[in-house]
Amino acid sequence: MTTVPPADLLDGVGGWGAMATVAGAFRLRPVRLPDDLPLLVGWMNDPAVAEFWHLDGPVRTVEDHLRVQLGGDGRSVPCLGVLGGRAMSYWEVYRADLDPLGRHYPARPHDTGIHLLLGPADTRGRGLGSLLLRAVADRVLRARPACDRVVAEPDIRNLASVAAFARAGFRRTVELELPDKRAVLMVRRRVRPATAARRSP
Repeated sequence: MTTVPPADLLDGVGGWGAMATVAGAFRLRPVRLPDDLPLLVGWMNDPAVAEFWHLDGPVRTVEDHLRVQLGGDGRSVPCLGVLGGRAMSYWEVYRADLDPLGRHYPARPHDTGIHLLLGPADTRGRGLGSLLLRAVADRVLRARPACDRVVAEPDIRNLASVAAFARAGFRRTVELELPDKRAVLMVRRRVRPATAARRSP
């Protein structure tokens, strides 16, 4: 029986290539099972991460979460963030307009959502979150010409995450009552050139 791959709803996240940052070359690499499970389970069981991700516990908890995405229709791609050759963060790049989130705000076609966690404790509190969020948002808007907005919905209690998105150019818009949390909708819009101003009189 032939397995049909999921539709590429996110324009090839795995092929977006390296992003130059002041901290080094950064790239998103789609999660591979079972190879990446031990690393991710360790991160998810860090109390600072578990407070907001709620994926602590046995290996199966994280594995099930990942398999739903990897075996889905392509609307969400779980990735490791690799900085200077070191896997140091976990990302989910997803079609917010096709996600349940889209029922809680005025979603537009091709809105792209991102979730981020910094794994190792030594990567936190150094400004890496905002640096990488800016790089990834820039790459989303470059790689997905149909997308005009990158969105995120951090837990309203996660002040560090909300601040990191703000420093990365996301604008705090409204608060959302989601099934599992009260969140802040953060939006980074594509800036389009004002063509009218460039026209000759």
